[in-house]
Amino acid sequence: MQFCETKTYQNLARGFAGESQAGMRYQLIARACMKQGYEELANTIKVIAKNETVHARRFFEELTKRGGEYIDNIDLDAGYPFHTGDIARALKLAAKDENEEHQRIYSRFAKESKEEGFEDISSLFNMVAGVERRHEMVFNYLAEAFENGTLYKNGAPILYICGDCGYAQTADKAWDVCPLCKASQGEVLLHIPFEKEKL
Repeated sequence: MQFCETKTYQNLARGFAGESQAGMRYQLIARACMKQGYEELANTIKVIAKNETVHARRFFEELTKRGGEYIDNIDLDAGYPFHTGDIARALKLAAKDENEEHQRIYSRFAKESKEEGFEDISSLFNMVAGVERRHEMVFNYLAEAFENGTLYKNGAPILYICGDCGYAQTADKAWDVCPLCKASQGEVLLHIPFEKEKL
């Protein structure tokens, strides 16, 4: 069987398309955050968007390495999410999308690649699934914290650092305006409190 006739070939193309779209969706969420003054929230989401773009690149590299440098067209029969909303809703939907990727999509892609004898591609899908699981955790945390007003509050004192000037303060809640440079609370570097073993 030629590579272009395998499920792995189709799955790499689907992974490339899905990760490319996820990266753009997250850029749009980050843009909405920037418009509302949540600079560091936007930066956190931009990092995840970059992760998705790198996943897309890896899938593209594997596809063209095995399928040829010039692939005119690959017809894909797949569904991709198209949704939006306010920041809290967008974050919740992003978490849902990440769950779908690691629970259903990439686990199946990894299994199919392994069955077709592509152990290295199976491993790639599994590694990406692990990252998507962490992305789900981050998006769930951000959505909940944003919605209930605890994005810049914590139950116990933690270190808050201004993303502009570097001023730092240990407190239960970040300042509204940086005492040093007068930057808004949206410039405070976000602390995502996950235990190391869960990441």
